[in-house]
Amino acid sequence: MMNAPFHPPPWRPGISNLLTSRRVCLLGRRIGLVSHLAAVDETGQTTAARLQADPDLNLAALFGPEHGFTGQAAAGEHTPDGLHPLWKIPIHSLYGHRRRPLPESFQQLDLLLIDLQDLGARPYTYVSTLRACLEVAAETHRPVMVADRPIPLPQTLDGPLLDPACASFVGAIPAPLLYGMTPGETARWLVTRLELDLDLTVAPMENYRRPTFSGTPDWSWIPPSPRIRSLAAAQCFTATVFSEGLAAIDNGTGLEEVFQVVGSGLADPREIHQALAAIRLPGVRLNPCNFTPTQGPWASRSIGGARIQITDAARFQPVTLSVHLIAAFQAACGAGALWSFSANRPAFFDQLYGTPSVRVALQTGHSPDHIVTGWQPDLAAFASERATALLYEAAP
Repeated sequence: MMNAPFHPPPWRPGISNLLTSRRVCLLGRRIGLVSHLAAVDETGQTTAARLQADPDLNLAALFGPEHGFTGQAAAGEHTPDGLHPLWKIPIHSLYGHRRRPLPESFQQLDLLLIDLQDLGARPYTYVSTLRACLEVAAETHRPVMVADRPIPLPQTLDGPLLDPACASFVGAIPAPLLYGMTPGETARWLVTRLELDLDLTVAPMENYRRPTFSGTPDWSWIPPSPRIRSLAAAQCFTATVFSEGLAAIDNGTGLEEVFQVVGSGLADPREIHQALAAIRLPGVRLNPCNFTPTQGPWASRSIGGARIQITDAARFQPVTLSVHLIAAFQAACGAGALWSFSANRPAFFDQLYGTPSVRVALQTGHSPDHIVTGWQPDLAAFASERATALLYEAAP
C-alpha cells in the first residue's frame, strides 16, 4: 500500500529512536506488536519487519486493528485471527468477534509495543484500539511502549466532545472529534485521564516539531486503510465521514477522491453548487463539480457537489466545515428530504459526531456558526488538559 516514490522525512519516527538509543529495553523480552504495514521507518521499512529481522529481538505475536495487520480489509469488515505465513507467529485480530485483546494473549508476552499510523480523529478506530490495549495491559500488568509518528493535523482541535451516551467503537475516548495528538501523546493523555496503573514508555520522534504548514508536509503518506489513500484524504476525513451516517450525502464512495468530495442526488446540481459556493471558511476552498459514485445509494449516477481543496492546513477546521456542508445541503435539498432519506443511519451519525446535539441543532434550523460556537468552551478546556501530554513544540 506504499506510495511511490518514498521520500524520507527530515525527522525520524519513534521506532527508529527505539531501535537505536533505547534498544536495550527490548532485549530478552517477548514482544507483542500492535501495528500494520503503514507503520514504516524513515527508509520505508515496516516496524514489524525491523523487529523480525533483528536476531537479538523476540517478536512473539502481532495484533491487527481495523483493516487488519495488512491494512487491506474494508471499513467495518471483520478480520480473523491468523498465523503469519513466513514468521509463524500468531496474528491476533482486534477487529473481529472481539475488539479488545484477550488478557491471556498479553500474559504470553513481556512487553506490548504499539506503532500505528493514526489520524488524530476520534471516529478513526485506531485510537479505540489504543485505549483497549492500554486498559488490558494495565489489567494484566504488562508494560507498554508506543513508538510515535505524526498525524495529519497535529495542531487542530475541532468538533464536540464525546457524550458518554454516544460512546461506541467510533467514539471511544473523551476527546473532541479532532483532538490533535500523536499516538504517543494520546497514550500519555489516556493513562492520566483514565487513571490507568500502567508502565508506559513513549519513544518520541527525533527532530520533529509540530508543523504550521500551509502547503504539503515533509513526509510521504502510507495509506493506513484502503480509503485513506492520500494525506489530503486523511486531512478531509472528519469533514465528510458524517456521510456514513447521512447517506443522502455522498463523500466519493468508490472513487480515488473519497472523503475529498461531497455531493447528493436529491437536488439539481446547479442548486447544490450555489449552496456550497456560499460557504466561506479559512484554509479551504470548495470547487463545484459533478461526480459519479461507484458504490452506495447514488452509485452510477452523476450528482452535484464540490471538491474540497485545502489551501492552508494550519487554518483548516474540517469538523466545522462538515456542519456548514450539511446546512448547505439542507438548503439545496430540503431538510425533510435530506434527513428522511431511506439509507440514512441517524444513530450512527450521532456516534460519529459523538453526540446527538449536532443532528438535533441542524434539524431544528440552528446555523452552523451557532453550532460551532457551542463547542468552543469545551475545546478550550480540552486544550489545557491536552497540553500536559504534548511532546513536541510548534515549528517557528
